[in-house]
Amino acid sequence: MTETANDRVRKVKSILVTQEAPTDANSPYLKLAEKFNLKIDFRPFIQVEAVPVKEFRKQKIEIPQHTAVIFTSRHAVDHFFSICQELKLEMPPEMKYFCISDQTSNYLQKYIVIRKRKIFSGLKDTKDLLEIIKKHKNEKFLFPCSDIRKNDIPNFLRENGYTFNEAVMYHTVAANLSDLKNVYYDILAFFSPSGINSLFVNFPEFKQNNTRIAAFGPSTARAVKEANLILDIEAPLPNAPSMTGALELYIKIANGIK
Repeated sequence: MTETANDRVRKVKSILVTQEAPTDANSPYLKLAEKFNLKIDFRPFIQVEAVPVKEFRKQKIEIPQHTAVIFTSRHAVDHFFSICQELKLEMPPEMKYFCISDQTSNYLQKYIVIRKRKIFSGLKDTKDLLEIIKKHKNEKFLFPCSDIRKNDIPNFLRENGYTFNEAVMYHTVAANLSDLKNVYYDILAFFSPSGINSLFVNFPEFKQNNTRIAAFGPSTARAVKEANLILDIEAPLPNAPSMTGALELYIKIANGIK
């Protein structure tokens, strides 16, 4: 008989979140840990590595020929300006920057004086950002990204006839998790297919057993199932738009809390 997620509802005492530890004292994860007396640890399962300039040049992309740059993460910002520095390129004042969120656009001040630049920010996700990009169809866009990335932005630009280039500026690779070999958690929380891949790169013989798997986003959920793992907790949900919200719903049921 095949075991289902409903058969696996067991008390939760510990969670491993496969991301960097939060720096905000008001993090929802820290509040979750305090509220339910849980042990919650943080450990990135993936890391990024810069693309060497020599490798970048093989893409035959001339950065100064673009009029706008699309940033979807701090990693993209860091590696874009690192490449520019190595190529001795200085961004012209008229260059436009389209950022997925205010958090990302504010991060630009690490490299440029943002009050003197044309910066456009989405609210929180790609959908918001694309609504802004629709108003700037005449730009020549550059999209700095990883070798592993979502298709939504390139597909939108291509299908709608925008002039753009995709520039791979960093690689997403599995982190070394060998120190976790004999460590057990009730729940592992994943946020990307790359995280699932890292799990099996580090632990090829991984057996799920009583470990519950939580996944954020449809692509991560699909990767869990394709790896023949049982998906116990899925986010976002209509009544839980965040990973912490989905975890809380599960914990209340599993730990018998009303």
